[in-house]
Amino acid sequence: MATAYLSLGTNLGDKKTNMTTAAGLLAERAGEILALSNLYETQPWGFESGNTFLNAAIILETQSDPFELLDITKQIELEMGRKEKSNGSYKDRIIDIDILMYEDVIIQTNELTIPHPLMHKRNFVLGPLAEIAATLKHPTLKKTIGELYFSLPLL
Repeated sequence: MATAYLSLGTNLGDKKTNMTTAAGLLAERAGEILALSNLYETQPWGFESGNTFLNAAIILETQSDPFELLDITKQIELEMGRKEKSNGSYKDRIIDIDILMYEDVIIQTNELTIPHPLMHKRNFVLGPLAEIAATLKHPTLKKTIGELYFSLPLL
């Protein structure tokens, strides 16, 4: 068993239902949810939209390796109506599931980068994660999630 840390986000449709559905499917297909943060309403990051986001973080105990977990998250996104992942340009989305960290594993491939390369720059990721895993150490930055979160500028 391994511990993975995931970020969920949505800004289209019934956002609370999207979050609940995604969390339920993760629990059904990927492992046991050990913790789920509160839902945070946030502004879009990296693009303009009239739709605010709901964001949350999950601690997941899983038997899947990081690449299997990535496949599971992509399948859930597709089933929920997500057309494609962002490739440098961001847009509104019904659901976004990102693997932030997986144990203290470091992976850098074209398909998957762990820890998530932008997590330490995003309040909407670090806030929910700090709520449920403030003392977790980032494997490359060597700071806790709480330290990273509180070092970001307030929005």
